Amino acid sequence: MVNDTIADMLTRIRNAGLAHHPTTQVPATRMTRSIAQVLKSEGFILDYTEQGEGVHRFLVITLKYAGRQRQPVIRTLRRVSRPGLRVYANHRQLPKVLGGIGIAVISTSRGIMTDREARKSGIGGEVLCYVW
Repeated sequence: MVNDTIADMLTRIRNAGLAHHPTTQVPATRMTRSIAQVLKSEGFILDYTEQGEGVHRFLVITLKYAGRQRQPVIRTLRRVSRPGLRVYANHRQLPKVLGGIGIAVISTSRGIMTDREARKSGIGGEVLCYVW
């Protein structure tokens, strides 16, 4: 039983990238689906599909590699808000990751989105993680 499914998802993606695996599996929840959708729309992963049935559903995330040496596109995944210490920010305080090169994944009242989208919408929320 995993208490922090987001940290588990980020760790599985990080480990699969470092080991140059083409795919990785993470437990399917609404939150992991939303984060995978954001990563796909921002170009950090190729695709994700849902497999399994009932409570044994999981996401198969296809990782993206670039260059001749097939370096992972995702260099760093950092969990910011965690169960022991929640981190919230309003739309003015939302962080710019590496000056706008990376993204911050934000959980808002309108769903999971990037820091750019939240700033544009004028809403804040919980800062889940940084990706670059």
